[in-house]
Amino acid sequence: MATLKLRARNAEDMAVISALLQDGLVPVGDIGFMPGENGFVMALTRYRWEGASRERIHTGLRFEAVRAVRYRGIDRKDRSQFLSLLAISYEGDAAKGAVAMHFSGGGVIALEVDGLNCILADFDESWPTLWTPRHDLE
Repeated sequence: MATLKLRARNAEDMAVISALLQDGLVPVGDIGFMPGENGFVMALTRYRWEGASRERIHTGLRFEAVRAVRYRGIDRKDRSQFLSLLAISYEGDAAKGAVAMHFSGGGVIALEVDGLNCILADFDESWPTLWTPRHDLE
């Protein structure tokens, strides 16, 4: 299966990326804001929801035109901690908006952006996993 490379420029695009990254595992040490470049990056392993076989793959996520980053409920000093991504949303327009990344346990990373410009890119080879994420709807 081919690796993915996608760009989100609006809330609808972001919803697609959010679905692909649901249950992605993110080491806190692989999250970074680059104020000099107005960029925010995150490396994670995602479950390949789009495939027929059970696999995970390393994926990079980058946001451009980031003005500010706020963290809530995340201990950034514990760089070995893993977060489980639940969803990413975007509210705003082409000129200005807010990205919210929600993690299990209530953690949130909020980005203030000058318009949405997000890139998802898989890298490396995928590997099989025995664990398929499940979410009970109760």
